[in-house]
Amino acid sequence: MAKLVMAAVTPHNPLLWRAMRDPMPDDLAAVRKNFSTIRDTIRELEVDVAVVVGTDHIRQFFFDNSPAFIIGKAESYHGTYENEVRTFGMDYAELQGHRELSDEISGRTVLPENIDFAVSYEWRLDHGFVIPLQYVIPDLDIPIVPIHVNAALPPMPSPRRFAALGDHLRDTIERWDSDARVALLTSGHMATDVGGPKQFAGSPDPVFDAEAVGWMRDGDLEAAIHGCRFDRIMAAGNITYQYVNAITALAAMNSAPADLAEATESRFASSPFFMWRAA
Repeated sequence: MAKLVMAAVTPHNPLLWRAMRDPMPDDLAAVRKNFSTIRDTIRELEVDVAVVVGTDHIRQFFFDNSPAFIIGKAESYHGTYENEVRTFGMDYAELQGHRELSDEISGRTVLPENIDFAVSYEWRLDHGFVIPLQYVIPDLDIPIVPIHVNAALPPMPSPRRFAALGDHLRDTIERWDSDARVALLTSGHMATDVGGPKQFAGSPDPVFDAEAVGWMRDGDLEAAIHGCRFDRIMAAGNITYQYVNAITALAAMNSAPADLAEATESRFASSPFFMWRAA
């Protein structure tokens, strides 16, 4: 059977793409180090396929069509939008899909009991997927299964639904009749506010950041679910809800304490870095 060998959570801030260049700025050295730790772990564990859970930034999925959970079933994916190239200097990307694992996760004939997936056969991935992959799989040579989770457009799934997704991914991968070694990669934010006076002024809510690191460090799934209720998490910053993507990784790893749990400070507020290696 297949094995879920690791899970990781990273930032996906596209501003990093221009800023993280040699000579590396002092305030971004720790960000690069944590990306490198995850990249090296993927290589060490000889990952064959990556399930990538991310949030589209209202490019592919809009108010008129935004299911809670969407899984890609394409053979390949184009990555990066034109404005991301212009504004952030990002590269276009071509990524290989993994149809067999997509079918296992979504259900080949009937949807799974606990998660209702929409399906996309044509999907252009934005920086929420491409930025993490370009740092932790820089050659983009590992096939992926992308899953969009709506953490941007209300009404959004509750934190407990993100935990249900993580449970489903773990159970499905462990039942998959394959010898593949699978990584779960996801990304999001610590306390972050975009477009207001708190932007680029350090963390808008250091208390939330400290608690949110603790949930992952201690493997406390129930505390994370409670702490990510909508009113609390939005008070921490207007796009902080994408932190709930980390709950998927914690649940997928059976609420084990993270091997790496850090809110890495930089000029762009704090960046989430969490990683688990399977026992």
